[in-house]
Amino acid sequence: MLADDLLRLAHVIGATVLFGTGTGIAFFMVMARRTRDARLIAHVAGTVVVADTVFTATAVVFQPITGYLLATSMGWSLGEGWIALSLILYVVTGMFWLPVVWIQIRLRNLARLAAKENTPLPAAFDRLYAIWFACGFPAFLAVVGIFWLMLAKPQFQLF
Repeated sequence: MLADDLLRLAHVIGATVLFGTGTGIAFFMVMARRTRDARLIAHVAGTVVVADTVFTATAVVFQPITGYLLATSMGWSLGEGWIALSLILYVVTGMFWLPVVWIQIRLRNLARLAAKENTPLPAAFDRLYAIWFACGFPAFLAVVGIFWLMLAKPQFQLF
């Protein structure tokens, strides 16, 4: 069915955007921070904030919509174990992503201020960066788990 194929395609594209943007953001932020160059970090962090707003936030909204429509069209219950666990992992990912968005804005602002004043990055930058970095691991693993669940569709009861 063409409609099911289009829903599946939209869902896969959304997942790709979420995973790809998240991975790309992490890579570029890590590489920029390694330079300790406030101007470079401010520029990269500014781009990261825009990318998160344009790509990640959009995909975050559309992913559960396409997933629900796809599950409904395929006759799958949202209570099936692999779907329910995917939804739980999606919420877990969001619980780590939301603070990261705020942290990225703060990192950008701290780097901009240091660049403007021609001073080293403040200690607050390093503390926030450590939290930002740590939040990436559980979010990344949760998304990998969602991918596996979507592909394998293991049969089990969660509740």
